[in-house]
Amino acid sequence: MSQTVDGVLRRASLYSDGRRYRILKLPPIAAALAVGVVAEIAMPFCALIVDKDEVTLMIPDEARSTFSSRLRGAIAGERAYRLITLDAALDPALVGLMARIAAALAAAGIPILTFAAYSRDHVFVSSDDFEAALRALQQLQDESA
Repeated sequence: MSQTVDGVLRRASLYSDGRRYRILKLPPIAAALAVGVVAEIAMPFCALIVDKDEVTLMIPDEARSTFSSRLRGAIAGERAYRLITLDAALDPALVGLMARIAAALAAAGIPILTFAAYSRDHVFVSSDDFEAALRALQQLQDESA
């Protein structure tokens, strides 16, 4: 039986690790450097995206200071972010989950950054919006029950 958005929302827990994260931008030629940093971070969450225009890292703030000498020239976002993971194994064929999450947070006026892993979806919100985001997502879960 395939997953449904309401079913996932009903049974998933909302996980956060209590850390503050920062998003960084590096030039495309810094991909190998960024891979090395990610490999050494050894924290529960970090993300690396390499595209034709840039390298993007989402890393814990404490890692940013640890690796500052290797990340010279990186452009750091001004905001600190907090992680919210929808803690449920997701079927890659599931349609509409992130749309529902994004709509709930948009209705609350909360901007998001999203990252998808193999079986989990992760949302980053400004540290200032974290509590309101949790309330909005808990309300979404309650409405799905």
